[in-house]
Amino acid sequence: MGDIDDALDRAGQETFTREPPKTLKGRINYLLKQLRTTKGVAREIGVSQRSVERYRTGERKHPPKAISDRIDAAVRIRWQPQVRKRRQKQAATATGITIETRAQFGYTAPIGTTDDGRFRRLTVHLPPVYAQRLFDARAAGAGDQQMRDIVAEGLQEVYFKDGGVRAQGLEVSLNNIDYFDVSF
Repeated sequence: MGDIDDALDRAGQETFTREPPKTLKGRINYLLKQLRTTKGVAREIGVSQRSVERYRTGERKHPPKAISDRIDAAVRIRWQPQVRKRRQKQAATATGITIETRAQFGYTAPIGTTDDGRFRRLTVHLPPVYAQRLFDARAAGAGDQQMRDIVAEGLQEVYFKDGGVRAQGLEVSLNNIDYFDVSF
């Protein structure tokens, strides 16, 4: 997973209408409901099947932090999929997405202008068409570079070219990402 994919996951989790189960037993029972077997849950979180059974019955209440984090991540990935889909559809058709990033942008520009890449901190609202392209690329299994290209194109058109008003012939690439966050 790349920076953009991780940011999309975090943005999807921010749309939850209810919090996921807080107790270990509640989380394990939710994963059992989703994955059907203790063996499937064990494989997902990287423990033995017997450990899952102990967590489920309450025989063991405090797993190591690494395992607890994996359980939490597995629950959050599966929590409220319909709510996420609805918010993504809304972003892709009506509201768009907001990107906040600190990244190094590379430029290809006409002669006489600077093409030195530099770090910038940007918060830009991209229209729904870019949100749709980003979600479609993610669903198709696109790599991090393809998703960066879509984001770079959106930032190029909306921020750097200001919708075609300035910087004709400018091409922007998204190189080094310091941090990347998305909201929709």
